[in-house]
Amino acid sequence: MMKIRTLVNSFREGLKGIRRNRMFSLASVGTIAACLFLFGLFFFIVTNVENIMKSAEGGVGITVFFEDGISDAKKKEIGAKIEARKEVREVKYVSADEAWRRYKETSLKPELVETFGNDNPLAGSDSYTVFVKKIENQAEIVNYISFLDGVRKVNSSGSTVSGFTAINSLVGIISVTIIGLLLSVAIFLISTTIAMGISVRKEEIFIMRMVGATDFFISAPFIIEGVIMGVVGAALPLILLYFIYERAVDVLTERFNALVNVLVFIDIKDEFSILVPLALAIGVGIGFVGSFFTVRRHIDV
Repeated sequence: MMKIRTLVNSFREGLKGIRRNRMFSLASVGTIAACLFLFGLFFFIVTNVENIMKSAEGGVGITVFFEDGISDAKKKEIGAKIEARKEVREVKYVSADEAWRRYKETSLKPELVETFGNDNPLAGSDSYTVFVKKIENQAEIVNYISFLDGVRKVNSSGSTVSGFTAINSLVGIISVTIIGLLLSVAIFLISTTIAMGISVRKEEIFIMRMVGATDFFISAPFIIEGVIMGVVGAALPLILLYFIYERAVDVLTERFNALVNVLVFIDIKDEFSILVPLALAIGVGIGFVGSFFTVRRHIDV
């Protein structure tokens, strides 16, 4: 019961400390909020780019064309060699008739189709469509297939793959750098705020020591003060990020409607089921670290 009363009192004192140093408290909360807002944006970008890459893995294939006049046995041998690679998820044989049917459905106007009658302009263009397990392995597989005997040509979406990989790497580097800097600033500001609070209450702390106050009783209000700033600094950007993500997905889906099968965004509930506890944990961690070590440095506990 005594511990609960002490915690309640520490919480009240923590709130008083925040009000007492309003400017530094606001600066601390604002910096944490800015840090976690950027963290949330980069989190959305990185997770969705990875999700799009995974979706692309299922839809971006390598097309393998054969040399003219090779036998069916040779084609099967090529297919078996490709399937034997551990990076390959699936190999599909596409006949010339199937290739012509797909081309007619996706790329030709009906009036142009009629001009060919029963002829197949893609006769002799049967192929394999190869899907890799991980899209970043595509270049290696393309290189391997290109040197197989009987292979005339290999088509792949190398630029798409390298583009996705480059974007993800760049976003990762930028996010780590910026967030790291902001975290340092946030911890510094919280540390300064707590140090000012300790300075203002120096005489009070001395009296508490003289009457036998425990280390926990003296330091708890300052640590709770830092944690409160961390929680508030984490909660504010989460509210804003929710509406931004919801609106951004709607706008991008509407504007790039033709790419709806490629731009597969993660559901907002799934994103926030990870982001909310993560952001709150970071906020509490920043507040705790900033206040705990400042208390240890300025109060002999």
